[in-house]
Amino acid sequence: MKKFNTCIVLAFAILLAACSSLRLAYNNADTLLYWWLDAYVDFDSAQKAEVKQDINEFFRWHRKTQLQDYVQLLQRGQRQLKGEVTQAELLANYVDIRDRTEALLLRSAPEIADMALSLKPDQLETMEKKFNKNNVDFRRKVMKGDQEDQNKFRFKKSMEQFELWFGDFSNEQEAIIRRASDARPLNNELWLDERIRRQQKVLALARKIMLEQPSKQVATQWVEDMIRTSFDRFGHSERKAFFDSYTQGTVELVHTVLRIATPEQKAHAHKRMEGWIRDLNTLAAQAQ
Repeated sequence: MKKFNTCIVLAFAILLAACSSLRLAYNNADTLLYWWLDAYVDFDSAQKAEVKQDINEFFRWHRKTQLQDYVQLLQRGQRQLKGEVTQAELLANYVDIRDRTEALLLRSAPEIADMALSLKPDQLETMEKKFNKNNVDFRRKVMKGDQEDQNKFRFKKSMEQFELWFGDFSNEQEAIIRRASDARPLNNELWLDERIRRQQKVLALARKIMLEQPSKQVATQWVEDMIRTSFDRFGHSERKAFFDSYTQGTVELVHTVLRIATPEQKAHAHKRMEGWIRDLNTLAAQAQ
């Protein structure tokens, strides 16, 4: 079951870039990730040792092969801060990160297949209950109130990220950002339905592999197909127009923030990225 958890680790590792203490978070990520996974699957005693070994092996590999790549991404961001970045460049950044993530997930397909082959019926039930709980939380937090309430919640979450990067914004800046945020299409019912569809596909595939017990090669192919389908769903569905519009609106939102950011705010972002670059270099050096 080697590195079956890579797909989850990748999402976790990418999110570390939003943490103000990256080295601390990264050095404790193995423990945090294990707890997170166990909440979904509830590993038995035999699985626990393998999962922990897989997590440790993943982070050893990740330190050696991926952190310097993150440094290059941050350095590109610093260069873009100094110039007049275009919406096309921002969209290219998004596509680049998406493609990198897909490639890393595909790399883990054999290990995900191993994990699926080891699952038991009660663990699938635990996973389904966890998905249902997450969906209840999504409705409670994201879908509370009317459209104005939901737009306000979405804006607040965006501002938390922008303030992490750029520091404080003036009231006038926040008003401009709020208009750009609200200009994005809003359809949380659709997002919830996409979440449920994705969860059902994961459960269906896990159940199929568990019951049919195909060869590892066949199971791996099924996992790869699911990963590709997951990344292609925005480009090959009846909802393409909505997703395209939402992506474009988000690019315009980020472009608006960069356009109105003061030199001091851009310097704050540059300094923040420089700190992360130092942390990443330190973490990478520890892998030697």
